[in-house]
Amino acid sequence: MSSDPAHGTPPGTPAASAGPAVTGPEAHVMVGNADLFVNWARKSSLWYLLFATACCGIELMQAGASRYDMDRFGAVFRATPRQSDLMLVAGTITHKMAERVKRLYDQMPEPKYVIAMGSCANTGGPFFKDSYCVVKGVDLVIPVDVFIPGCPPRPEALIDGIMRLQKIIMQKKNYGAKA
Repeated sequence: MSSDPAHGTPPGTPAASAGPAVTGPEAHVMVGNADLFVNWARKSSLWYLLFATACCGIELMQAGASRYDMDRFGAVFRATPRQSDLMLVAGTITHKMAERVKRLYDQMPEPKYVIAMGSCANTGGPFFKDSYCVVKGVDLVIPVDVFIPGCPPRPEALIDGIMRLQKIIMQKKNYGAKA
C-alpha cells in the first residue's frame, strides 16, 4: 500500500476510523484557509526565467541545486517567459544579445521583476573597457529592480538578492510601508 496521502488511508488505520468527514460551515472554513495559503504562496513566490550568458550562470545553477535550494525561498525555475515573473540576468550582455533580452522581457506577464547578477550584467564588467560590443549594464536595456555585485557572486548573494526583491514586492503591496 502507498503511504501517499493522495491515495487515501488504508482501512483499519487510526486516521481512517477517526470519524465522519467534516461537513457544514467547518468545511468551508478549511477550504477558505487552503485558498488563503495557496494565494500567500503564489504572492511570495517568484517564478524566474534564468538568462545565463557567462560564468555567473554556473553560480546561478549552484544556487538552484540541492545545497542552497532556491525553491525554499519560493524561487522556482520556469523555461518560458510567459510563465515567469522574474528575470535573472547572469553574465555579459552584448549589443547583439540586448535585443533578445528586451524581447524576452516584453513577453513576460505583469508584474515582472529583474535581478542583474554579477559585474558584467551590472556595469559591463572587465570586458566593457576593451570591447565595443558589450553593454554597460543591462539596466540600459530593461529596468532592473535588484543589483547583485560580485564577479561571480556567490549563491548566498543571489539568495539575499531574491529575499530583498521579495521584501520590495511586499512593501509595494503595503502602500503605507517605507520602501
